Order: sequence, then structure tokens, then C-alpha cells
Amino acid sequence: MTAAEIGKELVALCRQGKNMDAIAKFYSPNIESVEAMANPQIGQVQKGIEAVKGKNQWWIENHQIHKVEVNGPFPNGDQFIVHFTYEVTPKQTGQRMTMSEMGLYTVQNGKIAKETFFYTMCE
Repeated sequence: MTAAEIGKELVALCRQGKNMDAIAKFYSPNIESVEAMANPQIGQVQKGIEAVKGKNQWWIENHQIHKVEVNGPFPNGDQFIVHFTYEVTPKQTGQRMTMSEMGLYTVQNGKIAKETFFYTMCE
């Protein structure tokens, strides 16, 4: 599969709330995931599919998710970008917020080998 094809299917799964299915289907066992900033609970960089699954599970367990919009993919060669907009309430603060996030995905050998996230948070 090309990066554009993987991106299209990843977006479709994420729109259905099946992010963990997308990880299982498209991520390399040696995936590297890089967040825009370090989180005290999970760090900034996760290496390996189990670490990435753990990061996603942490996100689900620590946020009340009200709404998710997924746009894209926007492909370019072996990479594609996906735009996510989340309305969430972090359980730690209880303060509802909107988060706009761009994910840059790099595909190697038919699997996502790296994801890098860029985001802003608004009230």
C-alpha cells in the first residue's frame, strides 16, 4: 500500500473511533511516536508498537472525549498529514477544551514507521 492509501484507511478508522485498530493494522512493530511536548506521565517519545498502544490507552483513560473530527489525509510521497480536532475534558483538570492537532506520518515498507504530532490547545 502507498502512504496515500494507508492514510485514507487510517482516517476512515479514526473517524469511526477505531484508532487502536488502525495502530494494529498499519503501524510498524518498531514505530516511533513523537509528541509536541513531554507529558509527565508518558514522556515525549514512544518507541515500539506496545509503547504506542500504551500511550493511546493512557489518552483514552485520562480524557473524556466529547467530539472528534478527522480530516485528510494530505499525502506527499512516503508521508501524509492528518488533521484532528478534539473536544475533550482532561479528567485531571475537569476543564473542557478544544485541541487542534496535526499528525505527520512516515511510511516505510508498507507500514507507518514514524508519527510526529503538532498541536495547540484552546479553551
